[in-house]
Amino acid sequence: MTTKKALITGLTGQDGSYLAELLLDKGYEVFGLVRRSSSSNLDRINHFSNNIQILSGDLLDQSSLMDVIAEAQPDEIYNLASQSYVPISWTQPALTAEYTALGVSRLLESIRRCKPNARFYQASSSEVFGQPDESPQTERTAFRPRNPYGVAKAYAHWMTINYRQKYNLYTCCGITYTHESPRRGTEFVFRKITHTVAQIKLGLANELKLGNLEARRDWCYAKDAVYAMWLMLQQEQPNDYIIASGETYSVKELVECAFNCVGLNWEDYVSVDPAFYRPDEPVQLVGCIDKIKTEIGWQPEYSFNHLVELMVDYDLKKLSS
Repeated sequence: MTTKKALITGLTGQDGSYLAELLLDKGYEVFGLVRRSSSSNLDRINHFSNNIQILSGDLLDQSSLMDVIAEAQPDEIYNLASQSYVPISWTQPALTAEYTALGVSRLLESIRRCKPNARFYQASSSEVFGQPDESPQTERTAFRPRNPYGVAKAYAHWMTINYRQKYNLYTCCGITYTHESPRRGTEFVFRKITHTVAQIKLGLANELKLGNLEARRDWCYAKDAVYAMWLMLQQEQPNDYIIASGETYSVKELVECAFNCVGLNWEDYVSVDPAFYRPDEPVQLVGCIDKIKTEIGWQPEYSFNHLVELMVDYDLKKLSS
């Protein structure tokens, strides 16, 4: 039996590292596209980096993408690379568009020219919905992005579908809602909370500053999300799916749960700072996962409480070591 080969962009990120582990466990030969400037940022993949092949390339450079695809000859390509931090998309909107939108065009065109039989996964985002006119959102909900990141993701989403329709390529979009893990950066609110709670428990901090405590998110575990990505490319026909938990929790509920994990009262440590409010707070973003459950049999294994406990425990151990 021929070993399957997969190419992952965004290998050094949260999703890329978990996806690489999953594919290695399934016997794939795994290639990772890494920008030369990122080559030293391999913390998330150090424990298995000897089992993958890292290739130098950049979503800004069409020729490098074609070279990488020609060399790796992948059966599956997962595009998980982008400028993914929403606040930065406001201060660097053009760069966000170059990587998150136009980078996908370059990648799709490289696939069409160099490996048209490869199966392609595009990481879309719930930010494409922006301020939706219905909740929960389905795969048919209208896109109304409200920040440069969401606009860029909407472009990439529709280009992926257009290449499927125009060139008959196997291309899929997974509209992922917020997904977390211990490999998430502390600039994201979920990890910021679990990390600071662990610091407070260990006497390393005494305050947690947050923005809108009533903001709600649909959170799931990154390991669950990347399994959905892989499952999408194993289907006979390509299709687009929402990847989410189907539930929302407020930042306040997250805070309360995290402090409960360490036996502390959150109200003694949390303060609200308007500086942390998002200017474009999305309205009740929650994904309907009926389609992906019915058609390919996926649903998240980890509950919200389990995820919070897992991440607080990780941060306690990491800070104690």
